[in-house]
Amino acid sequence: MNRVIVLGIVLLLLVASFSGAHDMFLKPESYFVEPGSETTIALLNGTYEKSENAIARDRMRKANVVGPGPEVKVPPLSSWSDRDNTTWLELRTEVPGTYLVGVSTVARAIELAAADFNEYLEHDGVLDMLAAREREGRLGDDANELYSKHVKTIFQVGDERTANFGYRLGYPIEIVPLVHPYELGVGDRFEFVVERDGEPVADQLVYASHAGHHGHDEEGGHSEAVRTRTNGSGVAGFELTRAGKWYVRLIHMVEVDEGEITHESNWATLTFEIGE
Repeated sequence: MNRVIVLGIVLLLLVASFSGAHDMFLKPESYFVEPGSETTIALLNGTYEKSENAIARDRMRKANVVGPGPEVKVPPLSSWSDRDNTTWLELRTEVPGTYLVGVSTVARAIELAAADFNEYLEHDGVLDMLAAREREGRLGDDANELYSKHVKTIFQVGDERTANFGYRLGYPIEIVPLVHPYELGVGDRFEFVVERDGEPVADQLVYASHAGHHGHDEEGGHSEAVRTRTNGSGVAGFELTRAGKWYVRLIHMVEVDEGEITHESNWATLTFEIGE
Protein backbone atom coordinates (compact mmCIF):
# COMPACT_ATOMS: atom_id res chain seq x y z
CA MET A 1 0.00 0.00 0.00
CA ASN A 2 1.24 3.50 -0.83
CA ARG A 3 3.02 5.09 2.16
CA VAL A 4 1.10 8.34 1.67
CA ILE A 5 -2.21 6.47 1.85
CA VAL A 6 -1.09 4.59 4.97
CA LEU A 7 0.01 7.83 6.64
CA GLY A 8 -3.30 9.43 5.75
CA ILE A 9 -5.24 6.55 7.30
CA VAL A 10 -3.16 6.74 10.48
CA LEU A 11 -3.74 10.48 10.77
CA LEU A 12 -7.47 10.04 10.25
CA LEU A 13 -7.57 7.39 12.97
CA LEU A 14 -5.68 9.65 15.36
CA VAL A 15 -8.05 12.55 14.73
CA ALA A 16 -11.10 10.28 15.11
CA SER A 17 -9.67 8.89 18.35
CA PHE A 18 -9.00 12.35 19.73
CA SER A 19 -12.38 13.82 18.76
CA GLY A 20 -14.28 10.79 20.06
CA ALA A 21 -12.58 10.28 23.41
CA HIS A 22 -13.09 13.47 25.32
CA ASP A 23 -15.82 13.48 27.92
CA MET A 24 -15.43 11.77 31.26
CA PHE A 25 -18.34 10.46 33.34
CA LEU A 26 -18.92 8.70 36.63
CA LYS A 27 -21.66 6.12 36.04
CA PRO A 28 -22.89 3.97 38.94
CA GLU A 29 -23.91 0.39 38.27
CA SER A 30 -27.14 1.47 39.98
CA TYR A 31 -28.23 4.93 41.08
CA PHE A 32 -30.53 3.40 43.70
CA VAL A 33 -28.71 1.28 46.29
CA GLU A 34 -29.65 -0.46 49.53
CA PRO A 35 -27.83 0.59 52.75
CA GLY A 36 -24.95 -1.65 53.76
CA SER A 37 -24.42 -3.04 50.27
CA GLU A 38 -21.60 -3.10 47.75
CA THR A 39 -21.88 -0.86 44.69
CA THR A 40 -19.68 -0.24 41.67
CA ILE A 41 -19.13 3.04 39.81
CA ALA A 42 -17.56 3.20 36.36
CA LEU A 43 -15.22 6.05 35.40
CA LEU A 44 -15.74 6.38 31.66
CA ASN A 45 -13.35 8.36 29.48
CA GLY A 46 -15.05 8.71 26.11
CA THR A 47 -18.84 8.87 26.12
CA TYR A 48 -21.56 8.10 28.62
CA GLU A 49 -21.98 4.71 26.95
CA LYS A 50 -18.39 3.65 26.25
CA SER A 51 -14.93 4.26 27.70
CA GLU A 52 -11.95 4.53 25.37
CA ASN A 53 -9.32 3.96 28.05
CA ALA A 54 -8.80 3.43 31.77
CA ILE A 55 -7.53 6.30 33.96
CA ALA A 56 -4.19 5.90 35.74
CA ARG A 57 -4.32 6.63 39.46
CA ASP A 58 -1.61 9.29 39.22
CA ARG A 59 -3.85 11.19 36.83
CA MET A 60 -6.49 11.60 39.57
CA ARG A 61 -5.73 14.87 41.33
CA LYS A 62 -8.64 14.33 43.73
CA ALA A 63 -11.23 11.64 44.36
CA ASN A 64 -14.00 12.10 46.91
CA VAL A 65 -16.98 10.28 48.35
CA VAL A 66 -19.44 12.46 50.27
CA GLY A 67 -22.01 10.65 52.37
CA PRO A 68 -24.76 11.96 54.67
CA GLY A 69 -23.60 14.41 57.28
CA PRO A 70 -21.85 15.34 55.08
CA GLU A 71 -18.91 13.04 55.61
CA VAL A 72 -16.14 13.47 53.03
CA LYS A 73 -13.86 10.50 52.36
CA VAL A 74 -11.04 9.73 49.95
CA PRO A 75 -11.46 6.21 48.55
CA PRO A 76 -8.31 4.08 49.06
CA LEU A 77 -6.26 3.02 46.05
CA SER A 78 -7.33 -0.58 46.71
CA SER A 79 -10.93 0.33 45.84
CA TRP A 80 -9.98 1.15 42.22
CA SER A 81 -9.47 -1.38 39.43
CA ASP A 82 -9.31 -1.46 35.61
CA ARG A 83 -11.00 -3.70 33.09
CA ASP A 84 -12.42 -3.38 29.59
CA ASN A 85 -10.88 0.10 29.05
CA THR A 86 -12.80 1.33 32.10
CA THR A 87 -11.74 2.31 35.61
CA TRP A 88 -14.03 1.01 38.38
CA LEU A 89 -14.60 2.18 41.95
CA GLU A 90 -15.90 -0.31 44.50
CA LEU A 91 -17.83 1.22 47.41
CA ARG A 92 -19.73 -0.09 50.38
CA THR A 93 -22.65 2.09 51.38
CA GLU A 94 -23.28 2.42 55.08
CA VAL A 95 -26.13 4.65 56.25
CA PRO A 96 -29.13 5.74 54.17
CA GLY A 97 -28.93 9.06 52.38
CA THR A 98 -27.81 10.77 49.21
CA TYR A 99 -24.21 10.17 48.14
CA LEU A 100 -21.95 12.31 45.96
CA VAL A 101 -18.81 10.95 44.27
CA GLY A 102 -16.30 13.08 42.38
CA VAL A 103 -13.02 12.80 40.51
CA SER A 104 -10.78 15.66 39.36
CA THR A 105 -7.84 15.03 37.03
CA VAL A 106 -4.38 16.53 36.74
CA ALA A 107 -4.08 19.07 33.91
CA ARG A 108 -2.38 17.89 30.73
CA ALA A 109 -1.27 19.75 27.59
CA ILE A 110 -1.96 18.75 24.00
CA GLU A 111 -0.80 20.41 20.80
CA LEU A 112 -3.26 20.55 17.92
CA ALA A 113 -2.97 21.81 14.37
CA ALA A 114 -5.48 24.52 13.51
CA ALA A 115 -7.81 22.28 11.48
CA ASP A 116 -7.85 19.59 14.17
CA PHE A 117 -8.51 22.16 16.90
CA ASN A 118 -11.40 23.68 14.93
CA GLU A 119 -12.89 20.24 14.33
CA TYR A 120 -12.65 19.38 18.01
CA LEU A 121 -14.31 22.65 19.04
CA GLU A 122 -17.21 21.92 16.70
CA HIS A 123 -17.46 18.23 17.56
CA ASP A 124 -17.45 18.76 21.33
CA GLY A 125 -19.65 21.85 21.28
CA VAL A 126 -17.14 24.53 22.32
CA LEU A 127 -18.96 26.82 19.92
CA ASP A 128 -18.18 30.16 21.57
CA MET A 129 -14.44 29.62 21.14
CA LEU A 130 -14.95 28.46 17.56
CA ALA A 131 -17.06 31.53 16.80
CA ALA A 132 -14.44 33.83 18.34
CA ARG A 133 -11.69 32.28 16.21
CA GLU A 134 -13.79 32.73 13.09
CA ARG A 135 -14.81 36.27 14.00
CA GLU A 136 -11.22 37.30 14.66
CA GLY A 137 -9.76 35.56 11.61
CA ARG A 138 -7.74 33.03 13.62
CA LEU A 139 -9.10 29.74 12.31
CA GLY A 140 -5.63 29.07 10.94
CA ASP A 141 -3.90 29.34 14.32
CA ASP A 142 -2.59 26.16 15.92
CA ALA A 143 -3.37 25.51 19.59
CA ASN A 144 -1.60 24.17 22.66
CA GLU A 145 -4.36 23.38 25.14
CA LEU A 146 -4.05 22.68 28.86
CA TYR A 147 -7.07 20.58 29.86
CA SER A 148 -8.44 18.81 32.93
CA LYS A 149 -11.67 17.01 33.78
CA HIS A 150 -13.88 17.26 36.87
CA VAL A 151 -16.73 14.78 37.14
CA LYS A 152 -19.42 13.99 39.69
CA THR A 153 -22.30 11.60 40.20
CA ILE A 154 -25.18 11.54 42.68
CA PHE A 155 -26.83 8.31 43.79
CA GLN A 156 -29.41 7.43 46.39
CA VAL A 157 -28.98 4.92 49.24
CA GLY A 158 -32.26 3.87 50.78
CA ASP A 159 -35.17 6.29 51.01
CA GLU A 160 -33.76 9.13 53.11
CA ARG A 161 -32.88 12.23 51.07
CA THR A 162 -29.96 14.27 52.42
CA ALA A 163 -28.66 17.71 51.46
CA ASN A 164 -25.10 16.79 50.49
CA PHE A 165 -26.15 16.44 46.83
CA GLY A 166 -25.03 20.07 46.47
CA TYR A 167 -21.73 19.76 48.36
CA ARG A 168 -18.89 21.73 46.75
CA LEU A 169 -15.81 19.60 46.25
CA GLY A 170 -13.48 22.49 45.47
CA TYR A 171 -12.73 21.36 41.92
CA PRO A 172 -11.65 24.04 39.41
CA ILE A 173 -15.09 23.88 37.81
CA GLU A 174 -18.24 22.25 39.16
CA ILE A 175 -21.85 21.70 38.21
CA VAL A 176 -23.71 22.17 41.52
CA PRO A 177 -27.40 21.13 41.67
CA LEU A 178 -29.74 23.67 43.23
CA VAL A 179 -32.51 21.10 43.63
CA HIS A 180 -32.33 17.52 44.87
CA PRO A 181 -32.51 15.28 41.78
CA TYR A 182 -34.11 12.46 43.77
CA GLU A 183 -37.00 14.67 44.77
CA LEU A 184 -37.82 15.34 41.10
CA GLY A 185 -39.86 13.47 38.53
CA VAL A 186 -40.69 13.60 34.86
CA GLY A 187 -41.87 17.08 33.92
CA ASP A 188 -39.97 18.82 36.73
CA ARG A 189 -37.18 21.31 36.11
CA PHE A 190 -33.61 20.46 37.13
CA GLU A 191 -31.63 23.59 38.02
CA PHE A 192 -27.93 23.96 38.76
CA VAL A 193 -25.18 26.55 39.01
CA VAL A 194 -21.84 26.41 37.21
CA GLU A 195 -18.91 27.63 39.31
CA ARG A 196 -15.29 28.25 38.31
CA ASP A 197 -12.99 28.46 41.34
CA GLY A 198 -16.09 29.00 43.47
CA GLU A 199 -17.44 31.88 41.36
CA PRO A 200 -20.52 31.62 39.09
CA VAL A 201 -19.88 31.38 35.36
CA ALA A 202 -22.25 33.45 33.24
CA ASP A 203 -23.27 32.62 29.66
CA GLN A 204 -21.70 29.17 29.74
CA LEU A 205 -22.93 26.76 27.08
CA VAL A 206 -24.19 23.56 28.74
CA TYR A 207 -25.45 20.29 27.29
CA ALA A 208 -27.62 17.60 28.84
CA SER A 209 -29.00 14.29 27.65
CA HIS A 210 -30.33 10.95 28.80
CA ALA A 211 -29.53 7.33 28.12
CA GLY A 212 -31.12 6.13 24.91
CA HIS A 213 -31.20 9.53 23.22
CA HIS A 214 -30.12 9.29 19.59
CA GLY A 215 -30.58 12.78 18.20
CA HIS A 216 -28.49 13.97 15.25
CA ASP A 217 -27.40 17.39 14.02
CA GLU A 218 -27.52 18.69 10.44
CA GLU A 219 -24.20 17.01 9.63
CA GLY A 220 -25.41 13.66 10.95
CA GLY A 221 -23.37 13.79 14.15
CA HIS A 222 -24.69 12.95 17.61
CA SER A 223 -26.48 15.76 19.45
CA GLU A 224 -27.64 16.00 23.04
CA ALA A 225 -31.28 16.36 24.07
CA VAL A 226 -30.69 19.77 25.70
CA ARG A 227 -28.54 22.78 24.90
CA THR A 228 -28.81 25.74 27.25
CA ARG A 229 -26.80 28.58 28.78
CA THR A 230 -26.23 29.85 32.28
CA ASN A 231 -27.66 33.25 33.18
CA GLY A 232 -25.79 36.16 34.75
CA SER A 233 -25.73 34.30 38.08
CA GLY A 234 -24.31 31.12 36.57
CA VAL A 235 -27.66 29.30 36.84
CA ALA A 236 -29.25 27.13 34.17
CA GLY A 237 -31.87 24.41 34.03
CA PHE A 238 -34.00 22.21 31.83
CA GLU A 239 -37.12 20.06 31.93
CA LEU A 240 -36.70 16.39 32.73
CA THR A 241 -38.68 15.00 29.83
CA ARG A 242 -38.36 11.31 30.68
CA ALA A 243 -37.34 8.87 33.38
CA GLY A 244 -33.92 7.28 33.27
CA LYS A 245 -30.24 8.14 33.50
CA TRP A 246 -29.28 11.75 32.78
CA TYR A 247 -26.02 13.63 32.38
CA VAL A 248 -25.06 17.30 32.22
CA ARG A 249 -21.78 18.31 30.59
CA LEU A 250 -19.81 21.43 29.68
CA ILE A 251 -16.39 22.61 28.58
CA HIS A 252 -15.24 25.93 29.97
CA MET A 253 -12.43 27.20 27.72
CA VAL A 254 -10.48 30.45 27.78
CA GLU A 255 -7.51 31.79 25.87
CA VAL A 256 -4.35 32.23 27.94
CA ASP A 257 -0.85 33.55 27.47
CA GLU A 258 1.22 31.26 29.66
CA GLY A 259 4.40 30.32 27.84
CA GLU A 260 3.53 27.90 25.07
CA ILE A 261 -0.04 27.33 26.31
CA THR A 262 -2.67 29.09 24.19
CA HIS A 263 -5.90 27.75 25.72
CA GLU A 264 -7.05 26.33 29.04
CA SER A 265 -10.12 24.14 29.35
CA ASN A 266 -11.89 22.61 32.31
CA TRP A 267 -14.42 19.89 31.57
CA ALA A 268 -17.27 19.05 33.93
CA THR A 269 -19.99 16.41 34.00
CA LEU A 270 -22.71 15.42 36.46
CA THR A 271 -24.82 12.25 36.32
CA PHE A 272 -27.98 11.10 38.12
CA GLU A 273 -31.15 9.16 37.45
CA ILE A 274 -34.83 10.10 37.45
CA GLY A 275 -37.22 7.41 38.62
CA GLU A 276 -40.44 6.33 36.92
